[in-house]
Amino acid sequence: MGMTMTEKILARASGRAAVRPGENVWANVDTLMTHDVCGPGTIGIFKREFGANAKVWDRDKVVIIPDHYIFTADDKCHRNVDILRQFVREQELPHYYDVGTPRYRGVCHIALAQEGHCRPGEVLFGTDSHTCTAGAFNQFATGIGNTDAAFILGTGKLLVKVPPTMRFVFDGEFPSYLMAKDVILHLIGEIGVDGGTYKAMEFGGEAIQRLSMEERMTLCNMVIEGGGKNGIIEADDATFDYVRARTRKDFEPVAPDADAEHVFYKRWDARTIEPTVAKPHSPDKRAMARELGDVKLTRAYIGSCTGGKLTDFVSAAQVMRGRKVAVKTFLVPATTEISQGIRTEKLDGKTLLAIFEEAGCTVSMDASCAACLGGPADTFGRINGPEVCISTTNRNFPGRMGSKEGQVYLASPYTVAASAIRGRITDPREFLA
Repeated sequence: MGMTMTEKILARASGRAAVRPGENVWANVDTLMTHDVCGPGTIGIFKREFGANAKVWDRDKVVIIPDHYIFTADDKCHRNVDILRQFVREQELPHYYDVGTPRYRGVCHIALAQEGHCRPGEVLFGTDSHTCTAGAFNQFATGIGNTDAAFILGTGKLLVKVPPTMRFVFDGEFPSYLMAKDVILHLIGEIGVDGGTYKAMEFGGEAIQRLSMEERMTLCNMVIEGGGKNGIIEADDATFDYVRARTRKDFEPVAPDADAEHVFYKRWDARTIEPTVAKPHSPDKRAMARELGDVKLTRAYIGSCTGGKLTDFVSAAQVMRGRKVAVKTFLVPATTEISQGIRTEKLDGKTLLAIFEEAGCTVSMDASCAACLGGPADTFGRINGPEVCISTTNRNFPGRMGSKEGQVYLASPYTVAASAIRGRITDPREFLA
């Protein structure tokens, strides 16, 4: 019997010829990532269990990226970053991207890829649920808790139950007004927030292979909102071009066997997907953008690991150029590389930044997670009252972006930009047709 991509990676990582879903295997870890939210807790457990003077199993395989609560006056947040700095000094870790220095990069999931830490066929664990983003690079990547991360720091291994695989195939080509965010919201609306619980969510088909790497990252980023253990896409020339431009390390991609078993299999005609929105307060409360025209907004937000990439800002600018927003609109680049791109990338001879400023948006040049996870009251773009916000972020639970009085609608950058201009939820085809 053949294996899926996830099974092949876990078999290789555990030194086995083959694995089957449900088996528990000790997987050797290629990369462990942590950040300012969970890093201090992970470090504390590591020191308690392995000793105050213990050394991490492999300095070159640990990546630490502060990104969540950093541009704030909150002293407790600063203390978290101080703990990371002290640990990095003690362990002499080479892959630390410290805020306030030229090495700072921004949101961990995007920075991992941009800095060459995402490589096909490898195993990546991170103390953040959206670590699954790296599945776009044909990687087994998933989020873990602080205790598991501390164990990896000491041993380089983790006991993993091999997940069964769901396969989602999209034939043809997505319409030009559609983005990966629409696709994943459509899919989660179909299977529910628990439909993929502890399963690998595998994406395939011609439409997926046509997506850019940034769009593939959006797709894999939100498998966790469908309960998935990991998302994964087969590597192709786009994958290899992106990865080889960022690392000299060798890697070995995997492809699914033709006779691999799936616990769920479904095909779509890519042309049938419409601009999609998730209503408050769950990512699976699916509606079409065209159905929500009576929802008046007080705020729009474009940012996060899901929706703060350069592709996302280019798309928003295509809608906003020459127009004015009707509600407060906050834009936050995910990484410093994207922040620079906003300054230099042009449409019709104007930079994205000029287009956004002329439209009346408030743009942060500081790359970070910002208001995606709420954060301290002074966090850029945070919802601090009964706002009705349309956002490119990935979660819309009560209080996720700040105040529990807020309502968050999730949508693609196209839909968010169109809605910001109208002041109500708007199908972007009104501007892109």
